[in-house]
Amino acid sequence: MEIRQLKYFIEVAKREHMTEAADVLHVAQSAVSRQISNLEAELGVSLFIRQGRKVRLTPIGRMFLDRTIQAMKMLDNATREVKEQLDPSRGTIRVSFPISLAAYIIPTAISAFREQYPEAKFQLKQATYHELIDLVLDGDYNMAILGPVPEHDERLYGHVLFTEKMVALVPINHHLAREPVLKLKQLKGESFILLPEKMKLREMITSACREQGFNPNVAFEGDDVDALKGLVSAGLGISVLPDSTVLENFPRATVKIPIVDPVVPRTVGIITAKDRKLLPTEELFFAFLKTFFSKWSASYS
Repeated sequence: MEIRQLKYFIEVAKREHMTEAADVLHVAQSAVSRQISNLEAELGVSLFIRQGRKVRLTPIGRMFLDRTIQAMKMLDNATREVKEQLDPSRGTIRVSFPISLAAYIIPTAISAFREQYPEAKFQLKQATYHELIDLVLDGDYNMAILGPVPEHDERLYGHVLFTEKMVALVPINHHLAREPVLKLKQLKGESFILLPEKMKLREMITSACREQGFNPNVAFEGDDVDALKGLVSAGLGISVLPDSTVLENFPRATVKIPIVDPVVPRTVGIITAKDRKLLPTEELFFAFLKTFFSKWSASYS
């Protein structure tokens, strides 16, 4: 069994088409067909059901695909680890993160890290909260930065980098704009502008409002935090956001006001899988983040 055969197998399973897989692999279709046939002969089973030019996995093929993907991830990690042991400062850091950290927290941390390690490379992926957890558990990424940090998942290690509070963002001409602080109850009846349902940040805000005896009246939804800010600046409603999202970047036509009753906290940190260790360059970045945010939290608070 050859690595090349496994790569061909994964691509054909993904495309469900020999010719399309061959195009992606930049080889002849006959070469792909031959390697798949050789693999099936070696295993003694059929991995695909042929349907003209298309194929689909047999039940055994689906099982073998899952195992093969995991094996290839382990092989890729092993190859990267060998290279990074020689010089971790020049390796690649693969990290995933949510929308709410994309505008300020992640760029700030990466920029500071690159000042110390300019030859380090990054592969970044933005995803929703629950997708981030799955990406780490499935081995697609070894680490994710997210908020809040899961507390009771026995499959993950969670390290809190800092804790932040929620603030209200209101149009500058809003009747609450001159308030120094706000109680969450004061937002009852306001038109809320929030992320879509099933987003973790939306869940946190909705839950906090319900604990205060009301459901937020969601007038508009935006797919990212900048969209929410833009809608608030247009006077279409108010939003509740983590403070880190409006530290340096919020429209002039808006005002941010701390919410103090109750304080709605959000932990932000790193998750890693308990059954897998970080690669050397990832370890370097992990240690840097802990130091960086301990200093950042002290100045931020």
